[in-house]
Amino acid sequence: MTEATVLPEEARDDLLDRGYTRRQLARVGSVFGAGAVAAAFGRPAWASGGVPDPAPTAKVRIGSNECWAGPLLPGQRAAQKIVASSNRYAPHDERNDFLKAVMAVEGVPYDHIAPWPGSSDPLSRAIVSFCSPQRGLVTADPTFELAGRTADWLGAPVKRVPLRADYAHDVRAMLAADPNAGVYYVCTPNNPTGTTTPVADIAWLIANKPAGSVVLVDEAYTHFAGVPVASPLVAQGRDVIVLRTFSKIFGMAGMRMGFTMARPDLLAKMMRYDGGMQSGALPLPSLACATASLTAAPLIAARRTEMEEARGIALDHLRARRVAVKPTNANMFMIDWKTRSAKDAQTAFRAQSVEIGRSWPIWPTVSRVTVGSAAEMKAFCVALDKVLA
Repeated sequence: MTEATVLPEEARDDLLDRGYTRRQLARVGSVFGAGAVAAAFGRPAWASGGVPDPAPTAKVRIGSNECWAGPLLPGQRAAQKIVASSNRYAPHDERNDFLKAVMAVEGVPYDHIAPWPGSSDPLSRAIVSFCSPQRGLVTADPTFELAGRTADWLGAPVKRVPLRADYAHDVRAMLAADPNAGVYYVCTPNNPTGTTTPVADIAWLIANKPAGSVVLVDEAYTHFAGVPVASPLVAQGRDVIVLRTFSKIFGMAGMRMGFTMARPDLLAKMMRYDGGMQSGALPLPSLACATASLTAAPLIAARRTEMEEARGIALDHLRARRVAVKPTNANMFMIDWKTRSAKDAQTAFRAQSVEIGRSWPIWPTVSRVTVGSAAEMKAFCVALDKVLA
């Protein structure tokens, strides 16, 4: 498959202007032309080793930042109802209904919203659209690695900046690390730490970054934190792209649904590679479920409270056992085993049929644990006692 048969002329010319080689163009085209961006870059950590996912065999699955419960009840009902009409691409203009729901909740204009099958696809698209061999990516360390993996694959330079002492993104250090980057990636709440970066810091970065670049704000876990969000910066017309997903608090990880908020010109750049096909071709049950769930504010708040209570069970137990835990404001926490590697800890929990999360290279003795149900966190505590024995 050649670049000419995959990439539209506008996208091809843009990539050449930004310093991509024709060989790199062919790689970009092969991924976007096949509609497989997330599949190419967004593989889970266990998949990189070519081994089966161990989680389905575990009795307690608290390693992948999934929600402990399925979709909210209004979303389930909407998805079930529309299955019978799935012979149509759009029985009742469901995509438009979704955009109106986002408008109502987030206060952004209609043409500033684009739905996607999850948020991994648009995350990688943003890197391809705004990074290049001359203008790289700046990201935190540790953080969600997909942006860095995509930039590495493209040959764009990557700067990884340690988090601050309070585990927020150090936006001033990020700008200093590369004053001419194409993308500054901020994940808040951050994966894996669960800590938030103030919107004021994000606004500072937007105001001081170089012209032509964007700040990419990943708010996958924001509903778990209940803190101010970055969508008002979108409404102000700033150089920012905000990512959201329904894979977390909404319990729709397997349904693959998300959206981006940004100025229309920024969204258009992200869609040049396939004409917006991935944003338009969404499964009806996922779309209907997301629309009904997004506006269920009392249920969202109740689920956050449920998470906080379950998290408290685990954190109280860890502190009673004098196990070091980093601060968190989301549905995950980081345990520092000090003298034990995170990999060994994961193996020890796996022997108890409890699948906890992995570590990041910068912190080899620190494990990420997802907050599950109260029952799952109690089971985690029982397993922890056996691991520490």
